[in-house]
This record gives sequence, C-alpha cells and structure tokens, in this order.
Amino acid sequence: MALLTVDFYSEALEMGTTLRVLLPEGAAGHIGTPDAPVPPELPVLYLLHGLSDDSTAWLRYTSIDRYVGERPMAVVMPQVARSFYADEVDGYPYWRYLSEELPAVVQRMFRVSGRREDTFVAGLSMGGYGALKWALRQPERFAAAASLSGALDVVGLATVDERGPLFRRVYGDQGPGPDDDLLDLLGRADPSALPGLWVSCGTEDHLIASNHRFVARAEEVGVPVTARFGAGEHEWGVWDSTIRDVLAWLPRGG
Repeated sequence: MALLTVDFYSEALEMGTTLRVLLPEGAAGHIGTPDAPVPPELPVLYLLHGLSDDSTAWLRYTSIDRYVGERPMAVVMPQVARSFYADEVDGYPYWRYLSEELPAVVQRMFRVSGRREDTFVAGLSMGGYGALKWALRQPERFAAAASLSGALDVVGLATVDERGPLFRRVYGDQGPGPDDDLLDLLGRADPSALPGLWVSCGTEDHLIASNHRFVARAEEVGVPVTARFGAGEHEWGVWDSTIRDVLAWLPRGG
C-alpha cells in the first residue's frame, strides 16, 4: 500500500488540515504482501479517529495498511480534533467538513468510486460515534458503517462532570441535539434505507453500557445491527484485531 500525506486548505474549516490516505499500488514482488489486482475505481473506507487522536492514529497503532492490502481499497483518515464530528458551537464546522467537503475533495484528488456500494465508514471511540452518525444522517452514501468501542450515547456522556466543558464547547449549553443523538436518529430512520451497521465493544470497556443501549434501541425500532461483544478494554490491541473482522464483514461492491 502507498501512504500519502495530504495537506490542503479546507474551505469549510477556513484553515489547512491533513489527510492520511492508503492506496493500493498493484505492484508485484513486494515481499510479504499480497499481489491483488487494483480495480479501475477503488472502493473507499473513511476511517475515523478517537477523542485523543489525529489522522495518524490508525497507522501508528494498528496494521491497517497490511490488513487492507488483502482487499484493495482506498482508506481515508481525516482529522477533526476533539469535535465529536459536529459543527462546534465554539470552534469549527467539522460536521460540514466531514459530510460535505471531505468526500468532494477525495473524489477530486483520487480515483475512488462514488457508488454507494463501494463506500464505507468506520471508527473507534469518538470515531465510532462519528461513523454511525454519518451513516444514519446520510444513509444514501454508504453500504456499511462500523463502530469499534464507540461513544454511542452522547446525551448520557454529556452529563458526566469531567466531560462538561468539552460538551459545552462542542454542543453549547443545550447539549447534543436530536441530529447528534444516535438513539434519536435510530428512531427516525427508515430501516430499509440504512446501510449495514456493525457495533462492537469490549465487555471491560467503560463505554460498554452505551453500546448496549444503542443495540437495544436498534432492536426496538427494527434496525438490523451486527453486534459483537467480547472480552476487552478500551485499547488498541482490541481495535487492531477488530478492524480485521470489520474489513472481512464489509460487503463486496457489485
């Protein structure tokens, strides 16, 4: 896989930002890597980082570049600071950047497919929340969305005292609104229009309760979810293993 660092000016953010992008090379003779044919238009996985991370995190702490070589696709890793993938009340419009500008930039710069069946999103912790929010708010864009140890109940998290200043900066004094509340979004969704959804979390993870609440709400409103709960904490060893399962679960485009 080729690794590209893309520094560019974001019109939505009105400042420079950075993407990390993995692209299959299709080169033979690279020891220890599969020699898979590269399609003329690449499927694309948007891979989102967590609260304390940036666009380098998946590359530094997992072997995503090696795993994705088994299934040629582009992997796009943006950075959104500590924004919860929202248009911050006191900050930057990261939701608009993610959901409007970023896909247009990727389409313009790289040879990726624009078809829904070739487009996926996944993330961990804050990024798991961001992945499912993006899929629930723009289901026509994605074939599948996956959350790994996601912060899936932001309304509940906003009541935690030590998170108060963060959530007030992001959402204001009123807290997360309906379009930022995954449980509310599930209730308003058309199950037949949604992409495939994956939720996984370790049973020793501090976010396990919010993951159970998401899955229970999905069952209540008839939204199918692939749920995987097993031993594990909120740490990179879990996510390095789980992202391989997610890649295997993603549907193949037609």
